Order: sequence, then structure tokens, then C-alpha cells
Amino acid sequence: MARDPLIGIVGKPSSGKSTLLNSLTDANAAVGAFPFCTIDPNRATGYLQLPCACSRFGLESQCKPNYGWCVSGKRHVPVMLLDVAGLVPGAHSGRGLGNKFLDDLRHADALIHVVDVSGTTDSEGKNTRGYDPLYDIEWLQDEIRLWIEGNLKKRWGSIVRRHTATKSSPVDTLQAQFGGYGSQVPMVQRALDRVASEQGNLPPLEQWDDEWITRVVRSFMAEKFPTVLALNKIDHPDADKNVSKILLRHPGTPCVLTSAVTEVFLRKLKKQGFVQYDEGTEFVDTAEDDPKLRPLDERALERIERVRDLVLYRFGSTGVVQVLQASVALLKLVPVYTVRNIHSYTGGSGTAVFRDCFLVKSGTPVGQVARHILAGRSPSPRSRPAAACVSARTQPSPRATTTSSPSSWRPGRLPQAHPASPMYHSVYKPPLTKQRAELLV
Repeated sequence: MARDPLIGIVGKPSSGKSTLLNSLTDANAAVGAFPFCTIDPNRATGYLQLPCACSRFGLESQCKPNYGWCVSGKRHVPVMLLDVAGLVPGAHSGRGLGNKFLDDLRHADALIHVVDVSGTTDSEGKNTRGYDPLYDIEWLQDEIRLWIEGNLKKRWGSIVRRHTATKSSPVDTLQAQFGGYGSQVPMVQRALDRVASEQGNLPPLEQWDDEWITRVVRSFMAEKFPTVLALNKIDHPDADKNVSKILLRHPGTPCVLTSAVTEVFLRKLKKQGFVQYDEGTEFVDTAEDDPKLRPLDERALERIERVRDLVLYRFGSTGVVQVLQASVALLKLVPVYTVRNIHSYTGGSGTAVFRDCFLVKSGTPVGQVARHILAGRSPSPRSRPAAACVSARTQPSPRATTTSSPSSWRPGRLPQAHPASPMYHSVYKPPLTKQRAELLV
């Protein structure tokens, strides 16, 4: 993608969207137990946690990122997040804040759908008991589909006439319609290919009826808005049965169990010096474990114990770090480290290593990566990177292709990653040739 990725946080009112944003970013978005607490979209920078290239070479003490931070070989790379107004059934026709929500949504590259698995809020975000969150997943996807489908059908007659008159391909015709959602020609092509493979054959565009249009729009949504389900409020007693139903009904959709309010609570205590908390893990230390920490009162200690029992020890973490990792995995992004010196891994003057890290779609040509990186930099030769270093897993998954030597590297392209395992941790150092120099400038 030409720009930095944008991940949208969506869901019904009062499902925990703004709380999740705050837990990922410390953005202080307004939070309230009432519908439409969020009206204007909240944008903030979240930080993706991944293994840093410095840990492979034992250079953790010299790693000082220009953006984000690195602690003991764990890199925190900035990712832009968008929390939009809550969606309710009928939003595609303007109900609630639907039109505003959907207009904000079109800028996103992937979605985190926050689902309240406690069953204590209905489809409009009002307090209730025994609500089935499966319904939320179904109607939210339908609202997005009906919005896109409605915009397409309004002009379908003129679209078909123009398509016939200009003898355009279906891909070009649909790209002209889907371009407002941030689509690209390869994305539209993949959507049509999926429909053709599922149905066996794709009729000419002028012969499409409402059923074919729906199939194409659904396929386009899968390409444009890949979605991770954040099953939130897992500490509620009714959450277990609802989580089981969702996992059985949606086996192919990435799901992450989360407790956003727990993550916010722990991060606040850590910032105030009451606890030592390692984000993304189950480990929380108090003054009883480390005398250097400030002591907590009895009420706070009781809450810490409840958090440990109901969330951390049971699920291994609050899930907040993992839900962002799953979203980036859906986009098939890999971290790319640019350095000026391919022997010391420094980025210029000084001894700091791996100063810059960019998230780039796997399989992107090296020349395109270089142009994307240099687009935001000064044209001065001194600011140009000397090499692109792609991080890879220390122990690669058998489903992932890693690159650790020139002989296994496909010329001109970044290594391909499996969507479920995009975090790489090996560095390719190509030979210093005129051709490589031209690619990188």
C-alpha cells in the first residue's frame, strides 16, 4: 500500500471500542456507558509489538528507534488507529450515526470489530441481559455490505451502459466505482477471481442480477476490509458460552479474547509506579514482589488478584497486544529495517542501530519499497538508506518463507509471509552492485 496502514476499530455503541483504543494508545478517548459516546472519529497512534532485529545480533543496548521504542529486543512500531462512531442496525439507510460511521470507515485498510461477549448490551448499546452477540457480527457485516451495494445499485443502469459502450473489462468498471473506498485494481481483480472460483464461472457484467452484485460486493469486502474479532469483556460470567458460539459459527475469522478495561487499568498503575507490567503477558508484579514499587491499598490489591484470576492466568494476557498483531497479520505486513551501514547496522552518525522500521506488504518489489521509504525523506544522498533489512522469525513456521541468505532470496522482492506469521527476524544483505544501488535510490 502506498500510504501507512490505517486500522479501524468498529462495533456497536458501548461495546468497548474507545476503551480498546485507549488501551492500545493511551489516547484518552471519551468513554461512557451510553450509546454514541463517540461522535467524531478518534485517531491515535498504536504500537505494534514485534521481535526487533537487534536481538538477533545481540545489539539490544544500541537499539534506539527514531519512532516508537525497543526494550530487551521487543520493538514497538507505530500504527495508526481509527475509532469511529458506533454502528446500529439500519445504519446504511442513515439510522443513528450510520452515514458518518460508514464514511469514516472507507479509509481503513483492516477492521477490528469489538464484540461485547458479556451479552449485557443490545444491538443499540443499551443495557440488557442475555443478549446474543452472534447477532452483532452478522448485522454489522450486513450494514457495510448494504452501504456499498446501495451506492452501486443507485448507478447500476448507467454503469452497465458505460461499460458496454467503452468495452471496458469488469475490473476497470468496478475499480471506477470502488475507487472511493480506497480500492486498487489488484484488489478488485482478486475479489472477482474469488467469486469466479466459488461459483465456477462469472457471467458478463451486463448480465449480473442483484444476487451476483451481492456476491461481488461480499468478495470485495473480504479484500478491502479484512476483519479481526476482538471478543471483549471476557471477564464477565456469561462470556464463556458466547465465545464458544462465536468460535463455532465463524471458524475462519481471526478471533482474539480481550479485556480492554483490564489493560487500561494495568497500564495506568504501571505509569504511576504501583506495578511492573509486561504488556502482552500475564506477569504483574506489585510491591510485595518488588520493594521498589509503590505500595497499593487493600482495595487495589484485591482488584489485582481478580484480574489475575479472571483474565491473566486464565487467558495468558488481556489480548490487547495480540489483537493489533492479528490485524497486521491480516494485511500481510512485514517489518523492514533501513540502515546506512550493512555491517554495523547504523543509520548514519553515531552507534545506534536499526533506527527506522517500516511495515511493508510482503512480496512488494524492493524498488517500490525504496521509493515509498524515500518519499517522506530529504532527497539528500546522506539521508538515503544503504540497505533494506527484513526481519524474520528466529524459528520460522513451516508455513512461512524466510530469507537468511542471498541464495534463497527471490530477486527484487521481499520474502512472502503466511498471514498468520508475518513477524520475521533475519536480515538479507545483498551484494553491493550497481543494480542494487539503482533499486535503492
